[in-house]
Amino acid sequence: LHTPMYFFLCHLSLVDIGNSSAVAPKILVSFFEERKTISLPGCAAQMYFCGVCIITECYLLAVMAYDRYMAICNPLLYVATMSQKVCVQLAVGSYIVATVNEIVLVSSVFNLHFCGPNVINHFFCDIPPLLRLSCSSTTVNEHVLFTIGTFIALSTLVFIVVSYGSILTTILRIHSSEGRHKSFSTCASHLTSVSVFYGTLIFMYLRPSSSYSLDQDKVVSIAYTLVIPMLNPLIYSLRNVEVKDALKRLL
Repeated sequence: LHTPMYFFLCHLSLVDIGNSSAVAPKILVSFFEERKTISLPGCAAQMYFCGVCIITECYLLAVMAYDRYMAICNPLLYVATMSQKVCVQLAVGSYIVATVNEIVLVSSVFNLHFCGPNVINHFFCDIPPLLRLSCSSTTVNEHVLFTIGTFIALSTLVFIVVSYGSILTTILRIHSSEGRHKSFSTCASHLTSVSVFYGTLIFMYLRPSSSYSLDQDKVVSIAYTLVIPMLNPLIYSLRNVEVKDALKRLL
């Protein structure tokens, strides 16, 4: 088990915690409030931090795919390529790109006019339900959301698919069945996280506006803000031999 994998897993966990922390406290407080309200700055902050965490996770999952590609396809160059400096640069770059993109998205939403009553039909401040509250035209905003969302999702997803295509080709060349099994096991947890995360993300943000259903979106949004952050540690832990050994010792 190589150090960069744990380095990126730490950042993935940090992003998951940030995503849940941006949403869960306000949801819990709302359960005990008769009049459920949120201030305009609070709404913008919630949208911003939640968005930054989601976009950062897209890039971190792509970086982790590259990490696995180097480990399996170019093991002799792995240590030199995935140095500590490179890992830090990739992680910091993911945060910076996510921050810039989310500033553009939040700014485009809060430049709209809201005539009231400003009742959000959602669990938290998300872009699609806020666009529905606006009394001005949201065509440009929807195009901005779709363009940025499509670029981030497809660019990172295509990168992941290409990386795993190369990994699969390399694994199939391994003559030992034990070696193939070990290589597949290394990638299984990451592929599971990618499938769950991108599946919910694409369903939520990359559909035509005519097909939006707020009731469906509420369920899906809970999945990627609360459920997936809880599932990721479980997915990676159950695939980790060291964690399995520790659990066996406890039992």
